[in-house]
Amino acid sequence: MDSTWAKRNAPLLAGLAIAVAAIVYTAFTSSKDETFWADQFFNGLTIGSLYALIALGYTMVYGVLRMINFAHGEIFMVGAFAGWIVLKEVFGGDGMADALIVPAILVAMLAAAAASAGAIVVIERVAYRPLRNAPRLAPLISAIGVSIFLQNLFLRLTEGRVKVYPRIFPQGPSESIDLGITQVDYIQIFLIGSSLLLMGALYVFVQRTRAGTAIRAVAEDRDVAALMGINANRVIVLTFVVGAALAGVAGVMYGLWLLSIKGTMGFLPGIKAFTAAVLGGIGNIPGAMIGGLLIGLSETLGREWLNELFGLGLGNQWKDVVAFFVLIAVLLFRPTGLLGEKVGKRA
Repeated sequence: MDSTWAKRNAPLLAGLAIAVAAIVYTAFTSSKDETFWADQFFNGLTIGSLYALIALGYTMVYGVLRMINFAHGEIFMVGAFAGWIVLKEVFGGDGMADALIVPAILVAMLAAAAASAGAIVVIERVAYRPLRNAPRLAPLISAIGVSIFLQNLFLRLTEGRVKVYPRIFPQGPSESIDLGITQVDYIQIFLIGSSLLLMGALYVFVQRTRAGTAIRAVAEDRDVAALMGINANRVIVLTFVVGAALAGVAGVMYGLWLLSIKGTMGFLPGIKAFTAAVLGGIGNIPGAMIGGLLIGLSETLGREWLNELFGLGLGNQWKDVVAFFVLIAVLLFRPTGLLGEKVGKRA
């Protein structure tokens, strides 16, 4: 390890060492068995995978435009509703044949990605592009306005009612894989595996393709990229579309796991995903992935470890407090996030 890097990050490394020591201590003194901790671990990985997928949209847009798209949580919500329509109206919902389950999920994800991408294209053209060179506060306020508009639009369209997703993945001992110390539901394996696959595909896309190279060039310096023949407007729209498509797919996964969606569902996951992006390093794609997983694990394992270490009785509602506490603790020692921020030059 480079000595300069180690000295610069000494406080962060010390904090991580203390956290690991606390985890080890808890593992040996806990009043709960290993099955409980394994369940919490997989629950954290599941929700953290969804946070990571949503966070990628935040971090890509900020990396290119230095703009916080606070309507991204509602783009996630649009995808969830698009997937619900496909599964419920096209494939018959709970009554669909077993042979249709895989095609139904794939079509629902494609529809969700298309709906979210289409929504962000309209939003970018109407609400963001005219303010691209305005003071940074203007597009932020515009994004908040779009978020409020989409929330109220879907509340109006659904009459404020919760929509129930089809139970495609039955949950229970017979629908899970036995790992010895715990049983993991098929839906959790599907969500974690799909999320990791999509995140890996995005990383390869950004690092190995011409379009990805163009995105990185515009993120580095938009003016110089334009001089090199890159259409900055197209690249910016592509960046929005890729992030929105991933959020749309995450919306379908969210519905399949928690089985209910509503017009205000995008707010809290959106805030958590933004937190994950900041935690990992805003503009940093691997950082968003790691940040999402850490936020998810802190909500489940972190809360229970605090209960065990200090004899607290923190209920499930405290998971949000623990997640933001982790963010604050990391940023105190590493203001640019765990992997450091990567942001473009603002034109």
